[in-house]
Amino acid sequence: MRVQVLGKSGSLFNQFIAETRDMDIQKDPLRFRSNFERMGQIFAYEISKTLEYEEREVVTSLGTAIVPVLRQPPVLATILRAGLPLHLGMLSMFDKAPSAFISAFRKTYKDGNFILDVEHVSCPDLTGETLVLSDAMIASGSSMLLCYRELIHYGTPRYIHIVAILASTEGIENLKRQLPKTNITIWVGAIDDELTAQAFIVPGLGDAGDLAFGKKE
Repeated sequence: MRVQVLGKSGSLFNQFIAETRDMDIQKDPLRFRSNFERMGQIFAYEISKTLEYEEREVVTSLGTAIVPVLRQPPVLATILRAGLPLHLGMLSMFDKAPSAFISAFRKTYKDGNFILDVEHVSCPDLTGETLVLSDAMIASGSSMLLCYRELIHYGTPRYIHIVAILASTEGIENLKRQLPKTNITIWVGAIDDELTAQAFIVPGLGDAGDLAFGKKE
């Protein structure tokens, strides 16, 4: 299993991730969503370098060009609701990709304990496909593992790319322990060391779903 951290190298990606963390800039939900979408586009571009291509003849007004084009787009899956802007950014690049959606939620009790559950999955056949599973963040890794286990009921993918803007060290290590050791790459923007008892990443960026779409009850 490989872990790719895009924020390790100097690039425009770090500008976008800095803005999503900034408390003042977070006050603008449109800009917050836009930054997630732009990072989704960058993730998609990087993932596209790992996919298979075939040569195609393209007729121009002056002749014929031979261009390597994507043989088959991946299936893009995301976890509602925080993963939607990231998903849309990747979908704007893989514009012919089929999509899968997972309705998962975290129910928190008054004592601070919580449970994770999946309400609904909408997914095409994943047999032999390249699957890109995205969420805003990988905190403990439990949500990503739960959704991965739901998705493989729809077939065994040939390869899986897991994508998140931020992750905790603990979450990454949890995925490494519990996911298959081969045919999986984890792509993250940055990895933060601290995770609270309530599974919030520190310094993190806050609740991505609330920042993108408004507070929920």
